[in-house]
Amino acid sequence: MKALLVAHNTFREATRDRVLIGALVAGVALIGLTLLASPLALGEGSRLTVDLGLSGISFLGLMLVVLVGTSLVAKEIEKKTIYNLLSRPLSRHAYLIGKWAGLSATLWTLCAVLGGVLALVMAMRGFPGHALAIGEAAYLAGLELTVVTAIAVLFSAISTPVLSALYTIALYLVGQWSYDLRSFAQHFPPSLAAICQVAANLVPNLPLFNMRSLAAAGHAASLDQLGIATAYGLVYCACALCLATAAFERRDFK
Repeated sequence: MKALLVAHNTFREATRDRVLIGALVAGVALIGLTLLASPLALGEGSRLTVDLGLSGISFLGLMLVVLVGTSLVAKEIEKKTIYNLLSRPLSRHAYLIGKWAGLSATLWTLCAVLGGVLALVMAMRGFPGHALAIGEAAYLAGLELTVVTAIAVLFSAISTPVLSALYTIALYLVGQWSYDLRSFAQHFPPSLAAICQVAANLVPNLPLFNMRSLAAAGHAASLDQLGIATAYGLVYCACALCLATAAFERRDFK
């Protein structure tokens, strides 16, 4: 219950700071620009609209995580409001989970609204069958951003906002290339290959959440893919939040 209160306050703060509204406006503008660029796509205007629209959702969500998520704890420390919060019967793990859940709710709102706008645009263009694929792709994008948010909360609990942002972006990029990292490891010496394999297993497997190509072609994902992605995302978030809690419990604010 206390984590829910922290989550509600975090979501309300993101809305009050107009961060979410700005991201929504930018997303709608990007989808509008894809319509203008469609005549230049040589008959692939619908594919271009869906691909760029979903890419915009992921990019804007990542910017939201970097700008807000990496300073969640540091901002409370700077304003000294964390002393009042932790002096109450509020455990540190509930505080971190609430911060993660509140920002995740903001990102899910972004994905739902922009995904709905994209599906509406495609229906108006005569492709109503893309709605299911776009909805699934937006759902997976929300899962991906939820995982990245957990990583941002982890770094925010142990480091400064600038370093947290750099670490989060770095882990995001390595996670996007996790499959390539495994492929490259096969060409390295055994010792270096083992290190690359371990790194590829530790970073988030973000390609698992990417179905932009399928959605652009109007194809829905299988239930197995959605189920595996959901389970993986929840487990990874749980692990990241456990590490964040363990580090945050040892942090001294005096």
